[in-house]
Amino acid sequence: MELQELVPLEAVVAALRVSSKKQALQELSARAADLTGLDSREILDVLLEREKLGTTGVGQGVAIPHGKLSGLDRLYGVVARLVQPIDFDSVDEQPVDLIFLLLAPESAGADHLKMLAKVSRLLRDRAICDKLRKAEGPDAIHALLATQETPSAA
Repeated sequence: MELQELVPLEAVVAALRVSSKKQALQELSARAADLTGLDSREILDVLLEREKLGTTGVGQGVAIPHGKLSGLDRLYGVVARLVQPIDFDSVDEQPVDLIFLLLAPESAGADHLKMLAKVSRLLRDRAICDKLRKAEGPDAIHALLATQETPSAA
């Protein structure tokens, strides 16, 4: 699955206004619920449980919250750029302003891990993150993701 399939245009939030990690996860859960047809509370609960295992704030202003849910037929992604960076308990203790939410079916297994690795590799690239931060609007963010495909791990 390519990133443009994972993250359709309607799953891009170019200016998310939140003041906390929980509020960000609530807003992204609501957006994911619109895309998937699942209950936003169910999505939020899965994300919060995952955060209890360890932060998904991976550093350099990036967070990749993720989880598996029954009722999904494929992988889904939601991308958000925050208006103001927030504390996300990141590994480098820096605030987060880019969030890439990844949801997978409970049966996804390796597909979930492969996409998580793909997203992580992409967002470790400072130049790409800079472009995402400067992109004007959801269309530009979506187009940037579509042109930044990374080869799958062998």
